[in-house]
Amino acid sequence: MPVASVRRPDLALQAAGLALLLALITASLFVGVGALSMRTLLSDPEALRLVVVSRLPRTCAALLAGSALAIAGLVMQTLARNRFVEPSTAGTAQSAALGILAVTLLWPDAPLGWKALGAAATALAGTAIFLALVHRLPPTQPFLVPLFGLVYGGVVGAAATFAAWRLDLLQYLEIWTTGEFSGILRGRYELLWIAGALVALAWWTADRLTILSMGRDVSVGLGLNYAAVLRLGLVIVSAITALTVVVVGTIPFVGLVAPNLISRFAGENLRGTLPWVAGSGAALVLACDIIGRLIRFPYEIPVGTVLGVVGAALFLGLLFARRGDD
Repeated sequence: MPVASVRRPDLALQAAGLALLLALITASLFVGVGALSMRTLLSDPEALRLVVVSRLPRTCAALLAGSALAIAGLVMQTLARNRFVEPSTAGTAQSAALGILAVTLLWPDAPLGWKALGAAATALAGTAIFLALVHRLPPTQPFLVPLFGLVYGGVVGAAATFAAWRLDLLQYLEIWTTGEFSGILRGRYELLWIAGALVALAWWTADRLTILSMGRDVSVGLGLNYAAVLRLGLVIVSAITALTVVVVGTIPFVGLVAPNLISRFAGENLRGTLPWVAGSGAALVLACDIIGRLIRFPYEIPVGTVLGVVGAALFLGLLFARRGDD
């Protein structure tokens, strides 16, 4: 993955992006089965309670999950040196679901934190295996990497599904493989703040990750501890993916679309593009969650389903645009 100098978007574009994100946050707080308006919010204690207990946690969860998954995708693309991979298409999310299933079998009443630890451990192992195998592929064939990732993720997902089928836990496994925010309430999403802290850690190590993307020989020649930074990147990707899978389920395409979209106009320097990637991931997830609430109102379509359609369309558009540029 080539390293380019960052191109800072102009102030007008920054203002437009911030205004869009604020508009989505406002819409998320007021869109739902329970009717809300600014007047009822100020006069009705129950309306305020609805916002505090349900709407605000749901909005925060969408923002945290979207930004964290976008950064996880960016870091994974840096580690794999390929723009076409992300946790849900490279076996990381499937490995996390397998870890949750294993913890449930060993400790049926395990709290959410222990499930997150188990998911993080299996996600770390699954991602490490993926990267070890991917680096053996010929670098002149970049499209082999996402194809291998899809096959690898499919094998891990099939193993989890087979185990759940044999143990009569298919419906339970589906909770973790379909991303949705309908069950998010106060006290049910706070683990995602750890994912937000990992985003901050990724920003702190952005320069080292940028050097890492140049390859082992160049990185070592520049004095970088290649193995240590690689391990740190693996921990960031695995922990973020595990936390989002445990709290909201698997949300596809965020880590694939957001980094590729931002790199087209802001370059590929991690420190410069990371805030934009995080913001675009948050906006994408929040927008798709709102769409899922409105399509069949008062019923909901899971955000993972909506993003499966929207994300695939956006990524195909980016692919054709890239080919047109070539």
